[in-house]
Amino acid sequence: MDGFDTSKAVIIMAATNTPEVLDPALLRPGRFDRQVVLDRPDLGEREAILRVHSRKLRISPDVDLKNVAAETPGMVGADLANIVNEAALNAARRNAAEIEMQDFDYAVDRVTLGFEKKGRLIGPEEKERVAYHEVGHTLVALSVPTADPVRRVSIIPRSIGALGHTLQLPGKDRYLQTEPELEDRIAVLLGGRAAEDVVYDGVISTGASDDLERASEMARQMITRYGMSTQLGNVTYGISREARFLKGPFGLEEERNYSERIAEKIDEEVRRIIDTSYLRVKSILAARRTELNLVATTLLKKETLEREELEQLLGQPKPELAPQR
Repeated sequence: MDGFDTSKAVIIMAATNTPEVLDPALLRPGRFDRQVVLDRPDLGEREAILRVHSRKLRISPDVDLKNVAAETPGMVGADLANIVNEAALNAARRNAAEIEMQDFDYAVDRVTLGFEKKGRLIGPEEKERVAYHEVGHTLVALSVPTADPVRRVSIIPRSIGALGHTLQLPGKDRYLQTEPELEDRIAVLLGGRAAEDVVYDGVISTGASDDLERASEMARQMITRYGMSTQLGNVTYGISREARFLKGPFGLEEERNYSERIAEKIDEEVRRIIDTSYLRVKSILAARRTELNLVATTLLKKETLEREELEQLLGQPKPELAPQR
């Protein structure tokens, strides 16, 4: 950057997703010393972005882009542009004169979950197990106090490899989460495995591998990053090397700064959180076994149940009280 005539008002700009790995010499005064963070858009910004991308399209008056924005937390501009494009393509496939809300619903599912693979043949026994697994997630989400609302449960395979899915949508952006909220999220993740355990008398499958991985990582973060352990106190463990925008640059995510004794205590606390949550979830599902069978049987017939259909089957269940500590 040397050699420019300062009177010419030359401004040099650069962009990166991994500012953590830049050479500090690049960031010293006189070089790239002004940093502007462009974070993911919030609810209002997502709505505005959707309006920009859809302004030249024929949109039905019934379409509420604010609702579409609420269903897309964490998405960036490129994702939202893709959703508008997928909605337009779906409307074209239907030979519709306007893009309707059902097209946006399809587009959100396509982008977040992948396309449906209805041609994949699944045996009846495996399909039944998938149904109970997904209904386990759903019933736990409807039972715990702070879980995100359930929009849909389905046993139609998707291109991302999932044999089914339970779709929860927060409806608003969250920047903080309390300990009970994290515990409820772990409970929902464990709902599928617990449902298989309850229904098939302890005979479990490999279907919960991703759920267990996410629940274990969440519990570990509670202990090592958020100080949510009475045994280990308000202390963080490990020096995070995770990038701000892209996860795990060059595989470096954490530098260990604690002893083997602390490592053992961390493992014990993570196991305690998971075991306590699992017992809680099994208790919920055992108490609602009749509803578990009812929803799973209906799901096997229809393959997909929307929120309104779940409410017709279950009514409006009262969430359980938060677990005692």
